[in-house]
Amino acid sequence: MKTRRLVIVGDSAFAEIAREYFDADTPYEAAAFSVESGYMKKKNLRGLPVVSFETLETTHPPAEYDVFVAIVYTQLNRLRARLARTAKEKGYRLASYVSPRAFIWRNVALGEHCFVFEDNTLQPFARIGNNVVLWSGNHIGHHSIVRDNCFISSQVVISGFCDIGENTFIGVNSAVANNVKIASDNWIGPGTVILKDTEPGNLFRTEQPEPARASALRFFKVPR
Repeated sequence: MKTRRLVIVGDSAFAEIAREYFDADTPYEAAAFSVESGYMKKKNLRGLPVVSFETLETTHPPAEYDVFVAIVYTQLNRLRARLARTAKEKGYRLASYVSPRAFIWRNVALGEHCFVFEDNTLQPFARIGNNVVLWSGNHIGHHSIVRDNCFISSQVVISGFCDIGENTFIGVNSAVANNVKIASDNWIGPGTVILKDTEPGNLFRTEQPEPARASALRFFKVPR
């Protein structure tokens, strides 16, 4: 039974996917997509209206609608974080999605505004911060922390007692060894293995085992 209505911020493939998951598995019914007016390229998407984010509280008031921001890792996740923060300031409650096909141990702590896809395994005492996306098929080991505004793509292994810093992206098929601390603003490319602690703002990739000279912050032109 659908008991809440939802606005999905974004008009990308992730927005379409989020709509499918919320409609299929949750009490939410998606009512509209929303983007900032300067980026509005269409008026409808998959049978739903696309409305201006700047005037969202007028067209879809926060007393009647919740919001999920379906933006990926643009600007090392800062765009998603900014839009979520603005929606909350407008008075919206932020929605989360947790797949019923994920394995989440009973004492795992989940923050607000998260999206957990199918086949994720979250082991005992793991902690997930706010505004985190766990794409499909990841392993989050016991006692590990994934801090705010992270994007973990598919088939990533985060071992036990790890600490993943804010605004970090971890690419497909990457692995983090036990007891490793990933600093904030790290970009870890696909297939990368991290065996020791990192410094803030580094870019790691398999072709170049050492961190790239330019920080991830400069590389992706992330506004401070």
